[in-house]
Amino acid sequence: MALIGILFAIAVSVNPSSLLFADASNFNKPHSHTGKVSPFTPGDPKIKLDGSAKSILKKGKPYQTQTEDEGGSGRGLVVQDVDAPTHVVWSRILDYDNYAKMVPKTIDSKNYKVIPHKPTKANNFLEKEIYTRMKVGFPMLKLEFFVRHFLYVEAHKSLTWTLDYTKESDFDDSCGYWYIIPHPDDPEGRTRLYYSVQVGLFDWVPKFAVDFLSSKALTDATAWVKKYSEIEWNKMKKDGTAFATPQTAKKEPAFGLPFGKRKKEEEERLAREEAEKKALAEQAETESRSKLVMVRAGLRRYVLVSVVLVLAAYNAVMFFGDNQGQ
Repeated sequence: MALIGILFAIAVSVNPSSLLFADASNFNKPHSHTGKVSPFTPGDPKIKLDGSAKSILKKGKPYQTQTEDEGGSGRGLVVQDVDAPTHVVWSRILDYDNYAKMVPKTIDSKNYKVIPHKPTKANNFLEKEIYTRMKVGFPMLKLEFFVRHFLYVEAHKSLTWTLDYTKESDFDDSCGYWYIIPHPDDPEGRTRLYYSVQVGLFDWVPKFAVDFLSSKALTDATAWVKKYSEIEWNKMKKDGTAFATPQTAKKEPAFGLPFGKRKKEEEERLAREEAEKKALAEQAETESRSKLVMVRAGLRRYVLVSVVLVLAAYNAVMFFGDNQGQ
């Protein structure tokens, strides 16, 4: 979750083993409220980039501007160009279980629940909910918080999040937003991403942390995504596994077939296996019935023969008994 990115720089030069625990978070206790900050709406933020903004982005630097939430309050928003395709950028952002390896000073990050959804108009084409437990550290303090992500890649090219209000977090409130599109000048090889976040902190959070979050945090938040997406893309190009998108790949990626084709072939394979299992089961049942019929027929013959032999023996005894009596 990109929210970690807004905090990692606070922890520069701090040894995680020396951090203290904040005692507000509790996995088994609900948060004190169900939301104070207005959540983000997925989709295009409709930010107009003028010549100055494009010049900043062309240099590889983030461009920072302002948006308004539903209540009319201002929110900072950062635009960043990344030299990697969108699917690579998404793979880094959604790799929550490995955030501690990518995001500096991230202590821990693990998903504790994932709920897939069938995208429909009724749910605004929501694809998945991902619940993640996160811990970040900065001088003399460690913050733990629980995040509920909402994924809308296909319909809205977006990821939004709020706190998971069924858990008690060390943040009073938080919500955020990613909007990720192919770069207008190089849609197959580059990405333009938009990022915004709003965080509410408790009074006990140190002032220097609050000051940091209100100034430098937004631009730092996109830095790790750019860095690791470009590292991954360069590695893929070096390994010969680079492809523009899973749908238009000319070369099969290292981890398997493009999603749509892979899904179709997997369904066909499962159907074939199911048909083969059914045929084998029917064959086994037929053979079993044939054997049972043969056994029953043999048993009937055995009983009949036995009866005939018993009757023949009985008649013989009666015949010889009668002759002796004469």
